[in-house]
Amino acid sequence: MNYILIDSDDTRANLLPMTYTRPVSELRIGALTLREKWQRMLPGAYSYVTADYLTEIFPLLADPDDDDSISISSDIIPDRLLAETISGLPVGQAIYDSADRLIAVRGRETSRIITDLAVTRVGHLTDIFTMNGRQIESDFELLTAGRISAPISETVTIVGDRSRVFIEEGAVVECCAINVTHGPVYIGAHAEVMECAALRGPIAVGQHSVINMGAKIYGETTIGPWSKVGGELNNVVIHSYSNKAHDGFLGNAVIGSWCNLGAGCVASNLKNDYTEIKLWNYPTHRFARTGLQFCGLIMGDHSKAGINTMFNTATVVGVGVNIHGTGFPRNFVASFSEGSAAGFSDVSMTKFFDVATRVMARRGVTLTDADRRMFYAIRDAAENYK
Repeated sequence: MNYILIDSDDTRANLLPMTYTRPVSELRIGALTLREKWQRMLPGAYSYVTADYLTEIFPLLADPDDDDSISISSDIIPDRLLAETISGLPVGQAIYDSADRLIAVRGRETSRIITDLAVTRVGHLTDIFTMNGRQIESDFELLTAGRISAPISETVTIVGDRSRVFIEEGAVVECCAINVTHGPVYIGAHAEVMECAALRGPIAVGQHSVINMGAKIYGETTIGPWSKVGGELNNVVIHSYSNKAHDGFLGNAVIGSWCNLGAGCVASNLKNDYTEIKLWNYPTHRFARTGLQFCGLIMGDHSKAGINTMFNTATVVGVGVNIHGTGFPRNFVASFSEGSAAGFSDVSMTKFFDVATRVMARRGVTLTDADRRMFYAIRDAAENYK
């Protein structure tokens, strides 16, 4: 069966800057991306309907009108019951939620039904971290059902039920403390948790990631693959290939891929007056109410912050940004810009590509021509949101 994950323009816009560089279904919430969740529940060939400039990297591989194709709204977080319902769709049947929003359709729609099934959707940037704890719990069951963890070293202190710790083969976990009384802890293949780190679940650590010595990782935190973290993290989602390797606090935050936060970098997640958080919204060009009291840093792919950088509560940083210097930068920093609290200037694409090439090469990854074309398109699109 071919499964096609369909982005809506409105949802993509509300999830910028994270969706500048990926379809909605490639967002990581929990241990897995939305697509990875679907693939484990509904095995098959997966492709995308997304922004035109992303299709070279995230292509559409099947005809959505074909009888062997099921199209699914990409903002939905799957569960077993919903996956079973979708897998049993007859040809031409579409299902919609109570708000008349598409859930899924097999082939060309010829009839529709409204379902009363509970459907969880990702519609706002803050959903990524507010839903993360529950999704780590769900993904833990999805990833570990019927499997046995690699042996847990005698040097590791476990607080709570040891079955709530799962370590994949090749991971190195020594002389640290893991508390699972509030949620499970999943350690991916070839990851490393160094000595004296303290983890309090629910936490997911992706493959080949590293938690440095003495790190304090609170619950509802995901460290995506090939990332390195240290200091203090609380309810953070890091996508992949990103580093916050040194001391400093990060909470209620979403970090993209290929980001770096320098030593001593800190980001506020609570206003001094304890009032409701407002967060930059790309489509409306303004700060919108979130209904939340806690919200930290939102950072798009390939952005960096120098040592001792300070971020105000609920700061949104676009793609390809370089922040340095003293003081607090403004609460919204447009893509492909460089500077500090004193002001920002545009970053040339030549300079951006030079830096990205060096950063990716350190991890054995090549910046492709397709990547370059994507970033040029993002630069052009980002002009509308400065």
